[in-house]
Amino acid sequence: MDNKASPYRVQVLERSLGILKLLCSDGPELSLIELSERLTLHKSTTHRLLGVLEQHRFVEKSASSGRYRLGLKLFELGSKAIAQFDWGERARGYLQRLAFETGETAHLCILDDGEVLYLEKVEAPSTVRVPSIVGRRYPAHCGGAGKTLLAFQPEEEIEELIKRRGLKSYTRNTLTTPAQLREGLRLVREQGYAIDNEEFEEGLECIGAPIRDYSGKVVAAISIAGPAFRITEEKLPMLARSVMEVAKDLSADLGHHESKEPTAVIDEAQVPA
Repeated sequence: MDNKASPYRVQVLERSLGILKLLCSDGPELSLIELSERLTLHKSTTHRLLGVLEQHRFVEKSASSGRYRLGLKLFELGSKAIAQFDWGERARGYLQRLAFETGETAHLCILDDGEVLYLEKVEAPSTVRVPSIVGRRYPAHCGGAGKTLLAFQPEEEIEELIKRRGLKSYTRNTLTTPAQLREGLRLVREQGYAIDNEEFEEGLECIGAPIRDYSGKVVAAISIAGPAFRITEEKLPMLARSVMEVAKDLSADLGHHESKEPTAVIDEAQVPA
């Protein structure tokens, strides 16, 4: 490549990407003048860039309004990216960070057919660890990851799951009535994270937070699990912050913009004893 041409080509690419990002964040449609002003580019420069992007179907020009919007080529590329997406590979670095920061085993989970499916995990550095198996399924109503995933499902799907799978009791702390579960899920949505207070297994505690994609939809959960003597009432707020921070960063990696969701405030008075 010609070294003299390289900086110019990089600048053209950066400006073109700037147009796409602006249409994504400020769209759905923007005029030529709006794009030029917000990107601080000359109108003729913006017009030339839009022409190339339109030629390759990355943007479309509305025949009625003359304004520009994202093109279907991006949908085509996005669909292929999703089909090739490797959850384990993408999340492993975040799980390693979470396990290091908290000293507990970190998990990545999804909701599948009303159950929690463990996709990936990174073991705690401590000798006393929580036994868990990637690929294994767990009930959704009594775990940090499960309650996180349930909390952001449509109400009708939650009701259907309760009817189909029931709310089996595993410990004295398990949420076994629809009213208890609804209140627990409401608290998850309010706080932005879920706590498993020995609800699935005596002596085991878990904290989960949602993973969102570019649209804001909750597509997975990240969590930590450890013995109750380590995940204490005093440490819980700090641990919850770590889980939420890593969840936020992984969500950003998937294209989620934090401004779409309110920032959760950890109320230490709501931490269970």
